[in-house]
Amino acid sequence: MAAFVISSARISTLAVALLVATTISCRGAGVAAATLSNKYYDKTCPGLQPIVRSAMAQAVAADPRTGASVLRLFFHDCFVNGCDGSVLLDDAPPGFTGEKGAGPNLGSARGFEAVDAAKAQAEAACNATVSCADVLALAARDAVGLLGGPAWAVKLGRKDSRTASQAAANANLPGPGSGLSSLLASFAAKGLSARDMTALSGAHTVGRARCLTFRARVNGGDAGVNATFAARIRQGCPATNGVGDSSLAPLDGETPDAFDNGYFRGLLQQRGLLHSDQELFSGGGGSQDSLVRKYAGNAGMFASDFARAMVKMGGLEPAAGTPLEVRINCRKPN
Repeated sequence: MAAFVISSARISTLAVALLVATTISCRGAGVAAATLSNKYYDKTCPGLQPIVRSAMAQAVAADPRTGASVLRLFFHDCFVNGCDGSVLLDDAPPGFTGEKGAGPNLGSARGFEAVDAAKAQAEAACNATVSCADVLALAARDAVGLLGGPAWAVKLGRKDSRTASQAAANANLPGPGSGLSSLLASFAAKGLSARDMTALSGAHTVGRARCLTFRARVNGGDAGVNATFAARIRQGCPATNGVGDSSLAPLDGETPDAFDNGYFRGLLQQRGLLHSDQELFSGGGGSQDSLVRKYAGNAGMFASDFARAMVKMGGLEPAAGTPLEVRINCRKPN
């Protein structure tokens, strides 16, 4: 899932049947889901999950891109000091600079209004009870479901950080030019396996990316690209810097607003939009080639692995000593 956001095998048919158990062993650096619980708000905010899903349904109906954007926000939150809602904090000059201005987020992170709306409705029902980090975790799950993807049980009980680090965001979030070894190392540092990395990268089955992130790839800077595909993308993203920088192209050109396995089928054809996407499949015996082929041919396997990896990533905790609270407004500390 580099910084980044209908086939005949639509995953939506699996969504109801697939409810992934959250008794997954979360081992490795930074992963510790033991403090979270499926029943955390059962007594204090029992209507929370329908509230968040309703808010997300409205947001995605108004703009289907919102689903991919919120999913990306959750990834960018969890990969920077754990799932603590820090990505949601606005800058507060002159004393505070958050993560929104970091390179992987600047001009591309979106979906904040959908999270705000869900949080506002949660506040109306259960004042000062539900963390922004938990709202974001639920919103990301619901975004996937609303786009036809799998369901999973979200463990809850996260708290919100009172601070954020632009430097940490720049250091921890993989970029669109990342190579396979860099991607594997980045995910391993979070206790996530190579299989987790490849499954989570499948989030790029929905959403768009800006020309800035793939210009070099489609304009002769990348050998492993389908020529017909590159020529088509170049029409909106010419080689000249500054021309069409913010033009968008779908990460999955087959079904850009459907959460399915079309992304992996595209990789088999050398149609990965980002360099980091295509790094998952070289066709020459790369370490993830076999898994990409399996996901491309087996929508259910991808859906199951993706859901499990999301649960695992959602267990990433803030570093010890991080000041935490339940924010009333997701954009600023209390």
